Amino acid sequence: MLHRGRLLPIAGATALIVGLSVGVAPRLAGASNPHAGVERLAFDLAPSSSAIANCFPHLRAHVEVKLQTDKVGFDTFEIEAEGLPDRTSFTVFLLQQPGSPFGAAEYIGDFTTGPNGKGKNTFNLIVEEAFASTLVNGQRVRADLNHVGFWFADPAGDDVCFGPGGGSVTPFDGDNEAGVQVMNSANALPGAPLPPP
Repeated sequence: MLHRGRLLPIAGATALIVGLSVGVAPRLAGASNPHAGVERLAFDLAPSSSAIANCFPHLRAHVEVKLQTDKVGFDTFEIEAEGLPDRTSFTVFLLQQPGSPFGAAEYIGDFTTGPNGKGKNTFNLIVEEAFASTLVNGQRVRADLNHVGFWFADPAGDDVCFGPGGGSVTPFDGDNEAGVQVMNSANALPGAPLPPP
């Protein structure tokens, strides 16, 4: 079951920041980084467009991230969603920007809904310090990946909202053909739900 804006107790303390649940470790957070000392993040995603929100009025998605790279070499990212079409696959990305044009993006995995339109998955990867590095005009540029979004894995998946061939074909799948973005973390703007390095 999804829990919107719930508090997660960690080491005896909790904090709620703009709809983002944060469990605080026993050390103090630094003034320049509100996520410093955080061990667990929990936040909700929002529909990527009014068309998606209207198509799926009961759409919900919740993300929880256990920040443990320093201890075990990876973080644990769990996504849970409901109100989606049944038996449909979705691709999940860490993003530089939650909405178009998205900037840098990292494909982290998939989840598939069951017959009730609910789906979830857990991924082990580095989340807290996720970034992309590329060359721009001969200079190495770093892009931090502090946002989250997910797409229909198949371009035909969004036909339920836009009709056959009505949705955009996007490159957000391993075969370079996905449907439209369904949800993202734009509700965290002007900040980001995932911590900076």
